[in-house]
Amino acid sequence: MQHNDYILTLSCPDRTGIVYRVSGLLFELGCNILDSQQFGDEETGRFFLRVHFDAPAGVAASDLRARLAAMSEEYGMELKLHDARRKERLLIMVSKQGHCLNDLLFRVHSGHLHAEVAAIVSNHNDYAGLAASYGIPFHYLPVTADTKAEQERQVLALAEQEGVDLVVLARYMQILSEDMCRALNGRAINIHHSFLPSFKGARPYHQAHARGVKIIGATAHYVTSDLDEGPIIDQDIERVDHTMTAQDLTQVGSDIESLVLSRAVRSHVEHRILLNRNKTVVFR
Repeated sequence: MQHNDYILTLSCPDRTGIVYRVSGLLFELGCNILDSQQFGDEETGRFFLRVHFDAPAGVAASDLRARLAAMSEEYGMELKLHDARRKERLLIMVSKQGHCLNDLLFRVHSGHLHAEVAAIVSNHNDYAGLAASYGIPFHYLPVTADTKAEQERQVLALAEQEGVDLVVLARYMQILSEDMCRALNGRAINIHHSFLPSFKGARPYHQAHARGVKIIGATAHYVTSDLDEGPIIDQDIERVDHTMTAQDLTQVGSDIESLVLSRAVRSHVEHRILLNRNKTVVFR
């Protein structure tokens, strides 16, 4: 018998009986729970749940959503139901550093990332050929201080036209405006280096080398109007030492950035992330 595959995510004020209520409703509809993860945060008093389940073909999605909506109202839930078989559509933005873009394209193409790339946007023309090799539309949208607002309107229009679910800033080296950040709230992910201490501005790996850092890393987070301070999704680090050149640090940093960004994108497209105020709950 054919079944439909769903992922349910929710958060709500913590109270007894939530898991019982959700599992009971799914049981009544003849659904089978495949995987379930939960977390109760004592600090915020909120409960978070992700349930992967299949439903019999006879259960209409509209009926399932109606039953869930009634339960959501009863418990004050922020609830979403996702079709687990649907591939999320990505819009990748990049400037002149292509390591993260190349990594994401390979993971999507090889089936290691359950998503599809709707388009690539860049303020430089460097990766038009790479996009063409994967058969992905490439949009060269240069930007200056005078054209920034219009360029961002073009990006948002493209995202709407292509039915984009997630915008990925894969080393896109332009600061998004507050209007752009609001428009993409909860559906844009950025990646940047994370040094101890932090180095900002041009050539950060060369700055790190000059200071003799021993740890470098990367952080992936949701985009907000607070520059590089959005809710963190994933991070990683690598130890380095005095024998390494600035070029060595750049290579290590590029590898970490690619890995961390791909993990963050995977968590998002598999609906494993729930916002908890200015933090995230990321189910594995």
